[in-house]
Order: sequence, then C-alpha cells, then structure tokens
Amino acid sequence: MENFNRIEPIAASRQFIMKYFPKCDGALLAGSVVRGEATETSDLDIVIFDKAIDSAYRESLIDFDWRIEVFVHNLSSYQSFFESDCKRARPSLPRMISEGFILKDNGFIESIKDEANELLSKGPEKWSIETIHTKRYFITDTLDDFISCNDRAEGIFIANSLAELVCEFVLRTNNRWIGASKWVIRSLRNYDVMFAEQYVEAFELYYKSGEKHKVIKLVDEILQPYGGRLFEGFSLGKK
Repeated sequence: MENFNRIEPIAASRQFIMKYFPKCDGALLAGSVVRGEATETSDLDIVIFDKAIDSAYRESLIDFDWRIEVFVHNLSSYQSFFESDCKRARPSLPRMISEGFILKDNGFIESIKDEANELLSKGPEKWSIETIHTKRYFITDTLDDFISCNDRAEGIFIANSLAELVCEFVLRTNNRWIGASKWVIRSLRNYDVMFAEQYVEAFELYYKSGEKHKVIKLVDEILQPYGGRLFEGFSLGKK
C-alpha cells in the first residue's frame, strides 16, 4: 500500500471485528487487499457471519484509516444471496467468500467456502437456444447502430452498449461468469487472455481514433458460430 502510516489490512480488519462485531461467529477479509492488487484507494471488504443478526445488510464506514465495506449475514442469509448472484451470473458474494482470508471462525467458515467454491466451479446456468437467439438480435441491432452512426458522442455510448453485450455473449455462451465494472475485463481474462486482449484492442482503437473495423470484425467473429447477425425473422412475444 502507498499509505505507510495506516495499519496493515489484516490487523485493521481484526481490530474492526473486535470493535464492532466482537461476538460474531465468523469473519473473512476479501477484495483487492487479499488478491495482492490493492492501491492507495482500496478499501477493506469484510464479510461477517453472526447468528444473532435477523437479516443481512451492507454498510460502509471509515475507521482505522481505512474505508471499510462490511457485508453482514447470519448463518443462513448468505444462501439467498448465493442464489440471486447465480441467477444474474455475477457471483459477487461467492467470490468474496471463496477468496476471503479467514479472520475468525467458530467452526463453519470452511463449509461455507466449500459451498462458494462449488458454485463458482459449476458456472452459471446454461443459456437456452432461445436466449442466444434473442441476444444475437440485440447485438445485431446495436452493431447496426454503431456502423451507421456518424455522431461521435452518440457513437461512444453505442460502443459502450455493444462492448457490454459482446462480453456477456462470449462469457455466457462459454458457461462463464460475467461481471460489472473492473470485473468485465477480469472475467474475460479468466476465460481467455488472448480474446480479452483483442476485445480491449478493438474498442480502444475506436475510442482513440473512431476506427470501427476491428470492433465490427470482432462482433461478427463471435456471432458466426451461432449463425451470424440476426434481423430478418426475429420475433419476440408473438403468439
């Protein structure tokens, strides 16, 4: 860390637990400080398990010279979060628990870690043919807007939408978890480092120079195994 005056992450996290959750049943430190990716602005992501808590909640605060995000659960509430995370294919809590450094354990943290690891290794629910069909259409529609757009400001935001759609399509059709923000590129790299580089290169070229050909080529390549662009004949909701 750049700030050498503040307490190191694990010590600060343990002091936090003693101050705010001294009777908790278990606690984990997760996030960038655990992965060795911390920066000067990194916070502490702490997951608390406390059987005395009625319902799960999240809270942000500053203490011990750290910004702290605390995720509080009882011994069963985490399971509904696991389920909802898996449905949206963004396993935020399972990732935190899987990678988390154990700060306190009354004997059950390892079993919860095993649950998280099993979910992560299984991957998200497989897309149906109908879902792939629909996603192809919306990618095609956005690509057409991108190709025909002559307004630089509009083009930037169309490109943003296209980048999200492409990332989701590639990851979900390959049974991989998706992510938001920094987890977009992390998820792509976890899937295929070379593809992630091509993806960044294509969109970076457009953002820098307005050149579209690499983005268009990339999109066509990822759609090709599934039938290519889709417009004619697409129908949604018709009975």
